[in-house]
Formats: sequence, structure tokens, C-alpha cells
Amino acid sequence: MALPEGALPLVVGTGLALAALTLVLSPLLGAMDATDTAKPAPQRRRDDDEPVNTAVDALREIEFDRETGKLSESDYADMKQRYTREALAELRAAEAAAGGGNVTTPAPALAVLDGAPDPVEAAIARARAGVRRCGVCGPRPEPDATYCSSCGRYLPEKCGACGTTIDLVGSRFCSGCGTQLAAA
Repeated sequence: MALPEGALPLVVGTGLALAALTLVLSPLLGAMDATDTAKPAPQRRRDDDEPVNTAVDALREIEFDRETGKLSESDYADMKQRYTREALAELRAAEAAAGGGNVTTPAPALAVLDGAPDPVEAAIARARAGVRRCGVCGPRPEPDATYCSSCGRYLPEKCGACGTTIDLVGSRFCSGCGTQLAAA
């Protein structure tokens, strides 16, 4: 039996279309089969046979989740407090196991738990305090600018002695305490 005229290209085209469809859908079908029979991955272990998943790793995860918007601020605060305590306990236990008797807590862990300011946060606050601000444009990138680089307005200064804002261009003395200002 002979094929009708023009049927050969139709058969070849259909075969190519089915092959392409199989090629495109095979990763999806393979992923579905893998999830049905997948076993949980064995937990990796460090050289000292300690599990990798620790409270420190959990702290990293919740920080990432908060930054990506997957975790609300209230949940983040609760989880951070809990995991910080667990991480501190893990660090103390690891240090006690490694070194024996005298267990000391690292300063950053104490600062977080005791409510004392974190050294990094304190450095950020000092840097932000030194940033000049324009009333219209906001913080300016130039730390020693007298005028805003965007709109040209005068950037007010503060008196080093009393903290009074100096709004007048070219002021030589503080209007609050009378201290001589730095010469411009």
C-alpha cells in the first residue's frame, strides 16, 4: 500500500513534534517521579561528626527569609531571640568540649543577649550621624559638603558643643552657646 501524496512530510513533521514535546516535558515528568519516591537527603556532618544544621545556620536562614520578605518582623524578632540563645548554648558546649574548663562567651553573642548595643550597629549609627542631610533631597553622599549637590541648598551644621543646628551660611559662632565654629 502506498502513502497518499503529501503524507510523508505530515508523518515526519508529526514525529518531530512528538520528539520535541517529549524532550521539553521530560525534565518536568522526571521531577514529578523523583518527588514521589524521594528520600530525605542524608544530613551532612562535619569532621567531628557534628550535624551541619545548627542554631547558627538557622539564624542565617531567618535573616535571609526576613530580607526576602518571607518572614514578618515580629516572627523574625521571636525566632532570632530563640535561635540566638540556642546558638550561644551550642557555642558554649562546643568550646567546653574542645577546651575543657574555662568557658567564655564571645563578646558579640553577649551583646545580642544582654541588650547591649552590637559593635557593628554602633559603627553604623556613628556613620549615619556623620552624614549631612538636605531638607529636600535627604542624606548626601559627600560628608564634608556645605551645599547639597543635587538642589544647591545650604546643608545645616550642628554645634559640636551643644548640638544646636546652624542654619545661617557663614556663621562664626553658635547661636545656642556662643562657641566659635570651625573656620570655613
